[in-house]
Amino acid sequence: MSLPRRAGTVRPPRAIAPLAALAVVFLLAPFVALLARAPWADLLDLVRTPLVRQALWLSARTSLGATALAVVLGVPLAWVLARARLPGRSLLRALVVLPMVLPPVVGGAALLFAFGRRGVVGGPLHDATGFLLPYSAWGVVVANAFVALPFLVLTVEAGLRGVDARYEEAAATLGADPWTVLRRVTLPALWPSLVTGAVLAWARALGEFGATVTFAGNLPGRTQTMPLAVYLALGTDRDAAVALSLVLVAVSLAVLVPLRHRWLT
Repeated sequence: MSLPRRAGTVRPPRAIAPLAALAVVFLLAPFVALLARAPWADLLDLVRTPLVRQALWLSARTSLGATALAVVLGVPLAWVLARARLPGRSLLRALVVLPMVLPPVVGGAALLFAFGRRGVVGGPLHDATGFLLPYSAWGVVVANAFVALPFLVLTVEAGLRGVDARYEEAAATLGADPWTVLRRVTLPALWPSLVTGAVLAWARALGEFGATVTFAGNLPGRTQTMPLAVYLALGTDRDAAVALSLVLVAVSLAVLVPLRHRWLT
């Protein structure tokens, strides 16, 4: 009796391989075109221009700020989704996923109506303190965090579901309070998922465009991040647009390739 062949060695139907190859070409062609269009001789000079440097620095600061905000808000929310028994949990999870499927411009408009000068939250906040989120670097952070939060929440929630609750129960039985259990047992076991979720959230924040331009505008040196600079440069300086695009592609690959094993486990 012969043993069944492993899934990885099964020969696919004849139509599968050509369609898979076509998918690879479809995904690869834009990046090949970008590399072919790149002004390699002037690439370093383009990246060093004031406009590009400002956009790079602003993107780095705001994406890291958005990631920190996503961690602070997202980890507790992921814990509630994974562990708490509350009515409407499915609806809450759908609300978490909504920014992933919502058109980014719609998300930016919703943020504007919520946190703008006349927004339901932003209006009273501005009247009381004079603080205004839209068209500021803080507005970029909020817009980026809004679209990046689902990536962290879903990744951490999946990690929490994979943590063996018996270890937490054993620690509680030995007298550890809930905070100690969370700090000494849950978080160490959750650390790989937390790092993965934070990195994915950061990568998403770094590449955000629609919500940012709608909520924070496109002000050079103030709210113009790298994706916004690419969009602006496409109409004025194609070489600078290509240089910025290559930087974003390189950063994205540097983030995604090391995390590939996390997706397959």
